[in-house]
Amino acid sequence: MPTTLHDPTFRGVLDRLRAAAARDADHLPHEDGPPTPLGARERAESFQDCYLPVSEPGGELLYCLARAVRPTTVVEFGTSFAISTLYLAAALTDNGHGRVFGTELSRTKVESARNNLAEAGLDDRVTILPGDARQALAEVPGPVELVLLDGWKDLCLPVLRLLETRLAPGALVVADDIEFPAMAGYLAFVRDPANGYVSVPFPVEDGMEISCWTGPAGTRA
Repeated sequence: MPTTLHDPTFRGVLDRLRAAAARDADHLPHEDGPPTPLGARERAESFQDCYLPVSEPGGELLYCLARAVRPTTVVEFGTSFAISTLYLAAALTDNGHGRVFGTELSRTKVESARNNLAEAGLDDRVTILPGDARQALAEVPGPVELVLLDGWKDLCLPVLRLLETRLAPGALVVADDIEFPAMAGYLAFVRDPANGYVSVPFPVEDGMEISCWTGPAGTRA
């Protein structure tokens, strides 16, 4: 049976975005460089024209995980132009239920992401919350069964900690770009069994970490 991934409308939007991202790559500022004094909003404004896409194998991995988990609620930290969101929304469409709650600081990207999702016919599966994820995600109900962390790397751990009380038992947390130095603290946290995760790296471009939430210490049988 064909999936939404092979729908011509979906492929047309995704191929257009990937082509634009490829043209953009040579001029992309490097988030994996030395620490910057800029705050999250200032960084979002400086990157507002940059695609920062998940890789194609990474996107297909997200689709597979979302099909397998069959989540009712997905949280995405860092929507950008919605390339990763398209894969997640396609999976929820093929599952027949579920909603993605995305977060994005750049007003320019919020509008573009919404337009891209509408063009692909998937906007009914997604709510994009504008603003700082640390405030915007307070609106998202639990339980959360799948999380994608693909925003500013130094904020991935604070966002995860914010969501922990709403994670469903067995929830999957996927972090992108784990080869970036700024992800070291995040990786140390999810790889420590005392923090309630079973975690494994996955070899796609720049690396992904897939972590299963087993619950805080003292609550596991």
